[in-house]
Amino acid sequence: MVPTTDALTGVLVDEAPDAVIVSRADGAIVIANRRAHEMFGYEPGRLLELSVDDLVPHEVRARHPGHRAGYLAGQHPPLRRLPLSGLRSDGQVFPVEISLAAVTVPGGDLLVASVLRDDTRHREAEEARSLLASVVQSSHDAIVTTDLDGVVLTWNPGAELLYGYPAAKMVGRPIDRIVPPERRVDEEEIRTLVRIGGRMDRYRTARVHADGSVLPVSVQVSPLRDPVGTIVGMATTARDTSERERAEAQVQAVLDAAPDALLGVDELGAIALVNAEAERLFGLPRYDLVQTGVSRLLPDGLPPAAAMLRTRGDSTPLDTERIDGGDDPATAAPRWATRTARRRDGSELPVEISCSALDADGRIIVVAAIRDITDRLAAEAEQQALRDEAEQQRIEARLQRTQRLESLGQLAGGVAHDFNNLLAVILNYASFIAEDAPGTAFARDAEQIARAARRGSDLTHQLLAFARREVIRPRALDVNTIVAEVEQMLRRSIGEHITLTTRTAPVPPVMADPGQLEQVLINLAVNARDAMPSGGAVTIDTAEVRVDADHPAARAGLEPGPYVRIRVSDTGTGMPRDVIDKAFDPFFTTKPSGQGTGLGLATVYGIVTQAGGTVQIYSEPGYGTTITILLPVTDAVAEDTRPSTPSGDHSGRGATVLVVEDETALREVTERILRRGGYTVLTATDGLDALRISRTHEGTIDVLLTDVIMPGMLGKDLAEAITGTRPGIRVLFMSGYAQPVLTTHGTLAADVHLLEKPFTGAELLQALHATRHAGRD
Repeated sequence: MVPTTDALTGVLVDEAPDAVIVSRADGAIVIANRRAHEMFGYEPGRLLELSVDDLVPHEVRARHPGHRAGYLAGQHPPLRRLPLSGLRSDGQVFPVEISLAAVTVPGGDLLVASVLRDDTRHREAEEARSLLASVVQSSHDAIVTTDLDGVVLTWNPGAELLYGYPAAKMVGRPIDRIVPPERRVDEEEIRTLVRIGGRMDRYRTARVHADGSVLPVSVQVSPLRDPVGTIVGMATTARDTSERERAEAQVQAVLDAAPDALLGVDELGAIALVNAEAERLFGLPRYDLVQTGVSRLLPDGLPPAAAMLRTRGDSTPLDTERIDGGDDPATAAPRWATRTARRRDGSELPVEISCSALDADGRIIVVAAIRDITDRLAAEAEQQALRDEAEQQRIEARLQRTQRLESLGQLAGGVAHDFNNLLAVILNYASFIAEDAPGTAFARDAEQIARAARRGSDLTHQLLAFARREVIRPRALDVNTIVAEVEQMLRRSIGEHITLTTRTAPVPPVMADPGQLEQVLINLAVNARDAMPSGGAVTIDTAEVRVDADHPAARAGLEPGPYVRIRVSDTGTGMPRDVIDKAFDPFFTTKPSGQGTGLGLATVYGIVTQAGGTVQIYSEPGYGTTITILLPVTDAVAEDTRPSTPSGDHSGRGATVLVVEDETALREVTERILRRGGYTVLTATDGLDALRISRTHEGTIDVLLTDVIMPGMLGKDLAEAITGTRPGIRVLFMSGYAQPVLTTHGTLAADVHLLEKPFTGAELLQALHATRHAGRD
């Protein structure tokens, strides 16, 4: 059965791809196909209940009936593809393209048939095409399209600028016009590849400019397809690389100027970058270096690029010694020592390598800066040899100084023994005169003689102290106590024009002879006073310090550990370097003749070094001087340094003393003092004589008073012989130089009683009294 015309028309209208709406003159919709319901978002048949006015946006709806009436009142010719806006059932406004025709149907009714097409996709496509055309037209790159035979289809302004040809002279002509003859075979191969759907990423080639010059360009080629996807040509994008090549040449010039050899190595170990220094270092031209694997040039290898990127450029290969560039990994470049580089001839040389990783267009490159350190290692070896030589010279200088001190000590000991004997005789005979003729001119003369003898005794003790031959009685003591005791005396002695300041901090005990430490402070304060004739300030301060391996005192030979620091500073004239170097030498002085012995600082040096410490000078002319003393800390508990109050009665009360002294004058003066002090005195000229006397007076001798150094038998041996058979006898030694035979390293044993020469009668009687009563209190 053949369908009727009306039925066939209804089917065709309903299946039409465009929306079809038929309405009366008043706008009521009488026909609406399926596409019309889809376009406006209504259910099938729902549009037949609406007016076409309901399908336009609200803002123009009021004017729409008037426009329709005006159109129908005139000639109402067909209208084609008018752009309008439609309103969907959900309120969304969208662009439509409408064609209208007014027809009069049998019966005289006037109907309007509308064919509508959703213009959204069309407009978007047009906009995309317009945007693409704009991009192509405004691009700085040369964009050219050709058909599969190489005939130009489009030619943008970028192509005009790059190649020098206007579009009118190139569109419709072969592209080979701008291809150098030697490159045309390559271009044909590329067109063949594009015909089968391939594309070429950027590659470097050349093009001919309108003026005949050849341009280096970077080209990208892709297939050109029609709307159904068929390949109809190719699109070529080209960029002038002349500027890039100049930039690369400039970069290469910078790299070639670098003092280190530079190698850029990819993740596969292939070399992608070299500089002129690398050619010189390895002995290979640039082309050969690029063709050589990095393992051939650097046998120890490089850290992998991935590892360096993972650690922000900081990677440490195995089997090498790390040299840190700093604590911050962002600023510390990874560097390695003990690496080698292999030259063209197979020889190896030591190098230092610094590495960094960079991402070059998606390609990870490790850049290694390689420095030949052959000369540096040789220089370091030479410097080390010089340091070793300097250290050896320093050790030899210290040894020579020690030997000089030893020789001086021996000389001082010999002089002290005889000189102190003479001084003791002079001092005591002067005392006899003063005691026997009080108030006379003889007594006054005798006092001057005694004063001169005491000055001679002080010089002898200073000389022995510098030579470290002085007998010391060390004990654990608080340095601050010594400073406090000396402070009062110094305030009276250094003068009112000098300001004395003491600053003490809590310090641990040190092991030292309190008398010697007092002498050190006095000597330094007096030196400071003499350096400030017009007035100034002296500061004494104490503190605990720790000497480590880097401390200047440790480099001078002091053992690392805790020390007590005593510092004496003044604001005096200061000393130049040549004076500082000689300041501790004995008898060296810058004072006028007769105003200094040159033993002050020498004595300080001897006392401090004998106590296990060190003394240093810092001074600048015009800025004063600072003397720094370091004394080792002891674990012993500090003792009271105040001397016990001596008893007023030192009478011998008839006790018998055996005096052994080989110097006749001193023996006689000693006997005279003791007899005047109430003692019974026996005298001997040497050890053998003393032994004979002790045997004949068995049981009657209370005290043995013996010189230490005597010919034939030393005083120590004599004392051991007598006390071995008669342990009740007390022993008092007397000597001007007793250290070698009575002490260990200069330290007097606690049970040894010693009277140092020269002595006065009062000192002798007091020492005998202390010896007789030792251990009985």
